[in-house]
Amino acid sequence: MSGGSAAAHPRVVIEADGGSRGNPGDAAYGAVLFDAATGEAIAERAECIGVATNNVAEYRGLIAGLELYNEHTPEAELEVRMDSKLVVEQMSGRWKIKHPDMKPLAMAASRLAPPATTYTWIPREKNKYADRILNEALDTQAGKPVKRAAPPAAASEQAPPRLGWSGDPGTPTTLILVRHGETEHTREKRFSGHGGDDPGLNADGRAQVRATAEWLAPLAEEIDVVVSSPLRRTRETAEIVAEILGHRAEVEDGLAEAAFGTWDGLTFAEVKDRHPDDLEAWLGGLDVAPTGGGESFQAVDRRVRRTRDRLIAAHPGKTVLAVSHVTPIKILVRLALDAPLESLFRMELAPASVTVISWYADGRASMRMFNARPMETAFLGR
Repeated sequence: MSGGSAAAHPRVVIEADGGSRGNPGDAAYGAVLFDAATGEAIAERAECIGVATNNVAEYRGLIAGLELYNEHTPEAELEVRMDSKLVVEQMSGRWKIKHPDMKPLAMAASRLAPPATTYTWIPREKNKYADRILNEALDTQAGKPVKRAAPPAAASEQAPPRLGWSGDPGTPTTLILVRHGETEHTREKRFSGHGGDDPGLNADGRAQVRATAEWLAPLAEEIDVVVSSPLRRTRETAEIVAEILGHRAEVEDGLAEAAFGTWDGLTFAEVKDRHPDDLEAWLGGLDVAPTGGGESFQAVDRRVRRTRDRLIAAHPGKTVLAVSHVTPIKILVRLALDAPLESLFRMELAPASVTVISWYADGRASMRMFNARPMETAFLGR
């Protein structure tokens, strides 16, 4: 399901559930994020988690729901509803967390939840949506036939929205996303984020950008504005593109690359050698930031989502060429596809490549191009 902005959903509700067939036994969770005003489902997630207890599965459902919240509506007011008295009371701070298996799960949930989150216990019969999708996941894993009935409505008794198109979606705001050209850090595969060395384009990078700009030149009259990350390599890329297209480039701070803290300028191997524990934690948690002032992927995701919403609001129905970096562009792709944040690790973007996404007024998106590299010979074989 496609998510909307927090502005479109000032208040949202998570309904989450977890269960095991046997205690412990084969376990799964289900989580659904609803618009509190309309009762429409914004997003849902269900997953089998192997052998676990009911309580572990309940906490995993809560964590999944909070991840959906941070992915889709990170600034909305949040209420969590669950039929687990244990989880509700522990997360509300009224019950102590004594079991060692629960403590890390509760900590993970606390990191994801906004400070004013409220937790409400509901009877099992009012938590049918989350219960249904977790049991579908378990049935699918067990090879049982799954009869997919119409999903139950939320508290407002309205059914979830359609997954596909319906009617005329109107004129979209289209983002032509251009990754900056090559720098020496790019060539040597070094961490290079905002707050670091801020290298400029090298000669190959400038050639790559010129080739891309010339390829885009026939679209010059259709492009309404050119914006750029504030970092040097993106500003230099935007200047070349804007000159060839006959535009003036503006800076948009939200398009900056993630901050990598003390890792900036180091290769992956160097970070692994100097900060092995920190690197392992970062690779194992989307909420973990690089040491020394870095940003977690979840933090960048929230920043990029706000930037997308700001660009769409400022340029409705227009075409925006945005020069950015690997992480923000991948996040925009995953938002368009409603893919999990983990999907960032399954994408690759070449220097000066072009990705095109259109966003419609109802929040749905269409990806029209990904990682296109015009005039391959201009990229010197890379």
